[in-house]
Amino acid sequence: MTTRHSLTALRREVLAANLRIPASGLATLTWGNVSGVDRDAGVFVIKPSGVPYAELREEHLVTVALDDGRVVDGDLRPSTDTETHRCLYRAFPALGGVTHTHSTYAVAFAQARAPVPVLGTTHADTFNGPVPVTDDLTPEQCARDYEYHTGQVVVDLLGGDGERAAAVPGALVARHGPFTWGPTATASLENAVVLEAVAEMALHTLRLASAAVPPPPHLVARHYTRKHGPDAYYGNG
Repeated sequence: MTTRHSLTALRREVLAANLRIPASGLATLTWGNVSGVDRDAGVFVIKPSGVPYAELREEHLVTVALDDGRVVDGDLRPSTDTETHRCLYRAFPALGGVTHTHSTYAVAFAQARAPVPVLGTTHADTFNGPVPVTDDLTPEQCARDYEYHTGQVVVDLLGGDGERAAAVPGALVARHGPFTWGPTATASLENAVVLEAVAEMALHTLRLASAAVPPPPHLVARHYTRKHGPDAYYGNG
């Protein structure tokens, strides 16, 4: 059972993660949002719609029910992307946080409907493979429950595979932009920062060498597994 203390801690984490979006250069105006989920309570906390980051306070955050999307706490409307977050949480039980941005380089790949390729070890440190891009949403998906279907095309892209979602913690929605996730709201935001950085690196690399190819698989595997999985040894945590 969730305590008020744990939900308060989640709200503070979600606020801090949202404030890192503009601080990390990932936002224009009010674009972007971070959420964090409390599985025991069956709720997630998300940024409200249209509130400038400079004015965002903990009391502005909105708590939403995971099962049906109803607002259970908060005086403001939740982000318009709330249903996308809810879809991802319901599809992948290991997710603890979701971040959406309109960061320039990741959006450029999304608008080109091109995955972000693995071209070096910086990418492989976080993403064990290319960051994939969805198909376009259909007219029917845009006409009804658009935001939920935005999440569903990501779920479909990953085949509903939680292990794949953990290995490549992000995807590009075609013509739209990136969604990233992780075990916490903070981790999902950090994955958004990494995605924007490696998208910029990839674009510069392809400008210098349009025929650039991925590193050999053993090098990609070494860089990914030294930070992730049972044999990880990076850091001092």
